[in-house]
Amino acid sequence: MNLQKDFHKYNLIIGWGVFFIALLTYGLSVEPTVSFWDCGEYIATSAKLEVGHPPGAPFFQMVGAFFATFAPSSDKIALFVNYVSVFSSAFTILFLYFIIVNLIKKVAKPNVEELSKGEMIAILGSGVVGGLAYTFSDSFWFNAVEAEVYAMAMLFMAVMFWLGLKWTDNLNTPRGDKWLLLISLIVGLSFGVHFMACLLYTSDA
Repeated sequence: MNLQKDFHKYNLIIGWGVFFIALLTYGLSVEPTVSFWDCGEYIATSAKLEVGHPPGAPFFQMVGAFFATFAPSSDKIALFVNYVSVFSSAFTILFLYFIIVNLIKKVAKPNVEELSKGEMIAILGSGVVGGLAYTFSDSFWFNAVEAEVYAMAMLFMAVMFWLGLKWTDNLNTPRGDKWLLLISLIVGLSFGVHFMACLLYTSDA
């Protein structure tokens, strides 16, 4: 039995399973219209590609404008812009799952071939527990169902952390530094959403 191949396969299947649980949860509980805070401004500036309050969130607004184009009528624009946070949060859970599995595997046994079946189940189960615990946490769920920048900012933070792990996993490979280019791209895009994503970048640096 090729344990490394099986581990990779089950890791992908379970990770996307956790993603769809989060997507279903947030999709069923998404705000049907405008909620309080800055959501109304973000919805309006996204739908019309206008300028929001400083420092602005141009990348969020461009993604929001893309989602708004699928609204069947003007009264559904708010709902469809809210779906930006739904998908961003679901993908955050996906990357969080992969981050947890990667870290737990490093602590347990870096060599997958040395893992027993029970250890493999424990590692994958840790990712499921961590991902779903964060899925149903109050503050994250609250931001996952409305048009605010925090859900997408969390996605950028999760992606940057995951890319950092991929870089360390491939440090000794001929093209291992390609992950640094992706990290640089994500850092640049994160400025178009929220500066809090740079907290992860500065802590890694």
